[in-house]
Amino acid sequence: MTLLRQNIRDMQGYVPGFQPPDIGSWTKLNSNENPYPPSPRVRDAVLAELGADGASLRTYPSASSQMLREAAGELYGFDPSWVIMANGSDEVLNNLIRACAGEGEEIGYAHPSYSYYATLAEIQGVRVRTFGLTDAFRIAGFPERYEGKLFFLTSPNAPLGVAFSTDYIEELARRCSGLLVVDEAYADFADANALELVKKHANVVVTRTLSKSYSLAGMRLGLAIARPEIIAALDKIRDHYNLDRLAQAACLAALEDQAYFRECCARIRETREWFSEELRGVGYNVIPSQGNYVFATPPDRDGKRVYDGLYARRILVRHFSDPLLAHGLRITIGTREEMDATLQAMKEIG
Repeated sequence: MTLLRQNIRDMQGYVPGFQPPDIGSWTKLNSNENPYPPSPRVRDAVLAELGADGASLRTYPSASSQMLREAAGELYGFDPSWVIMANGSDEVLNNLIRACAGEGEEIGYAHPSYSYYATLAEIQGVRVRTFGLTDAFRIAGFPERYEGKLFFLTSPNAPLGVAFSTDYIEELARRCSGLLVVDEAYADFADANALELVKKHANVVVTRTLSKSYSLAGMRLGLAIARPEIIAALDKIRDHYNLDRLAQAACLAALEDQAYFRECCARIRETREWFSEELRGVGYNVIPSQGNYVFATPPDRDGKRVYDGLYARRILVRHFSDPLLAHGLRITIGTREEMDATLQAMKEIG
């Protein structure tokens, strides 16, 4: 007797970026983590929630994360009924598929983009249709009417860094019969976002994470903004205590310190532009990025060679074996000092 579903038994599973055990001895630029610590208010809030003896951990946290929904709603200009909090935006992406696509039904996304979509689809047993990107960074061959249950659009695109214009996203929303999920994991580093389209189109959902721009990857915090009927459906299928007490305290403190948030994002954007121009100056092709990373291709288009050279110098970047991406590297933007050291290493490697 087979105890596991065949698709689960046969699937490979998602492989995240390498997390070295001796992380302090590396320059870690492979997982798009923020190089700066979270707001000082986060530490204070976590310690206050924990208390002197940790007694608060005896009891369950708020099941609805209502205070967080209210804070996010106020920040983004939505009633809290339009907001759901999640254990990282990955939880929302997973639950959107569970809520909308039954076994054998279709979802779509652009390739290359976030490879975890494929894993989530495989778990649910849904069919996947992928679309390439044109040289102008549009969805290649997208039909006049896409009949899939969901279409995921990563904007800014990961790993390439390009962002889709609001007008183009709205065009896609009109052409989707199902939900258009705009995965804005990196939107806080971009010039624009798609939040207003949620109000204009009933089939648009925007997802966000606090892992990148708020420096809270270790807390696993995310959210989605959508019409209340979609949020209500997601509420039915999420884990009822999906955010623990300390994560909720951290999230609220981070969202309330917008001055610190804006300062960190501005520093990363400034370093991104400087690093991109420096790489172009030594012959790299660098796609203009709206994220906290760049996709850079060496003159000989041998991304693995440069990856290996950086790895030997204890600098971690991301190299993809996918033939569409193997020629280049995705490099997270760290501090100015980290990026200067990485630049010098890349010059040495040649």
